[in-house]
Amino acid sequence: MANTEFQSEAKAIDNLAASYEELRKEIGKVIIGQEDVVRAVIISLFSNGHSLLVGVPGLAKTLLVSTIAEVLDLDFKRIQFTPDLMPSDITGSEILDEDRHFKFTPGPLFANIVLADEINRTPPKTQAALLEAMQERSVTVSGVRHKLPAPFFVLATQNPIEQEGTYPLPEAQLDRFMFNIPLDYPSYEEEINVVKGTTTVQNYELRHVLTSEQILHYQQLIRKVPIADNVLEYAVSLATKTRPNTERASDAVNNYISWGAGPRASQYLVLGAKCHAAIHGKYSPDIEDVRAIAKYVLRHRIVRNYKAEAEGITEEKVIEGLF
Repeated sequence: MANTEFQSEAKAIDNLAASYEELRKEIGKVIIGQEDVVRAVIISLFSNGHSLLVGVPGLAKTLLVSTIAEVLDLDFKRIQFTPDLMPSDITGSEILDEDRHFKFTPGPLFANIVLADEINRTPPKTQAALLEAMQERSVTVSGVRHKLPAPFFVLATQNPIEQEGTYPLPEAQLDRFMFNIPLDYPSYEEEINVVKGTTTVQNYELRHVLTSEQILHYQQLIRKVPIADNVLEYAVSLATKTRPNTERASDAVNNYISWGAGPRASQYLVLGAKCHAAIHGKYSPDIEDVRAIAKYVLRHRIVRNYKAEAEGITEEKVIEGLF
């Protein structure tokens, strides 16, 4: 890379790191705590990936997503997934207009940020329509392809405790999500601040930090970030170690995992590490950057067997054993 080109790329990464700090501060006006969650969501957005938020009700998942959309000055739509939701309800449909011509009416998927609330409450047919849009960045209605706006980012939520009458996402569909982000209860001090802030009259003035054009530019920038061979090999090695009965698999993986992560995990580990480095002002990721995002990438891509469930071995524990 020419020196002048490196200087311009380095300046762009400096700008990205500064933009991230501004984003964090603006979102922090509304969202108390959850700093790891906010960071993971922004990393997946800048990496052009989608995320799955897993947490019990009342942890401000919807507020978090709408706040991020507002700070980024992006078009935001929320879809409440229910058992009677049809694919056309989210993709849009063709209707007969007054001139008796079919006209396409876009559904709520036509937004920059889409919150798919409780995605496991809707049947597989509707889930598949959403996941096709996530992969192809377009929807097909009556044989005609309609491109979705850019940037396009899906945040889906799942409630981990209430599983009756739900349609769990198959592993192949879970693989479409770059990150699986768990939300935990706030600390005692954070909850006091949340209650103080939500039981009084408070008006938050949120500033628009980035435009959609800047986000698209940063998504391209992340792909240009150089990565050393040893860091890339570490990321690929981490993904391959999750596959039971292969030469790199550890005893814990062979004992407790029935299915490991595919090549998409390696790609997302590299992209996520590049973005994690960039938002912290580093021009190239190291192994620590890969480890920082590894659980988000691998958690939903490994399948525990009955022995792991019986012994209470979590996905996180298996992943930690790979470092």
